[in-house]
Amino acid sequence: MGVSDAQARTRRALAACAVIASLAAGACGPSGEGARTVSLRMRGGPPEATVTIDEQIVGSLAMVTARGVALPPGVHRISVEAAGFLPWDQIVEAKDVSAPLRLDVSLVPVPD
Repeated sequence: MGVSDAQARTRRALAACAVIASLAAGACGPSGEGARTVSLRMRGGPPEATVTIDEQIVGSLAMVTARGVALPPGVHRISVEAAGFLPWDQIVEAKDVSAPLRLDVSLVPVPD
């Protein structure tokens, strides 16, 4: 018996939430206080593109656009890839916890 599309989407969403939580967990201080994070906001396309942060797949660009990602302060490598498009890659520094980090991503189709 196969997995339905809805079940597959739910599993991917849960996996993405786990990755996001693990990224944010790195910002916890030794005293066990709540993590201070920087809000990453992305927009662009194509929506089905895959977003990877620090070599961890977070989810689709559409999901990241809709929900954002909480990043621990520090330097992060953000990559966005989709079939038929040139990859997008950027190193960013998340440092101001009071202002969101905003990235515009427009993947370029692979030339013929």
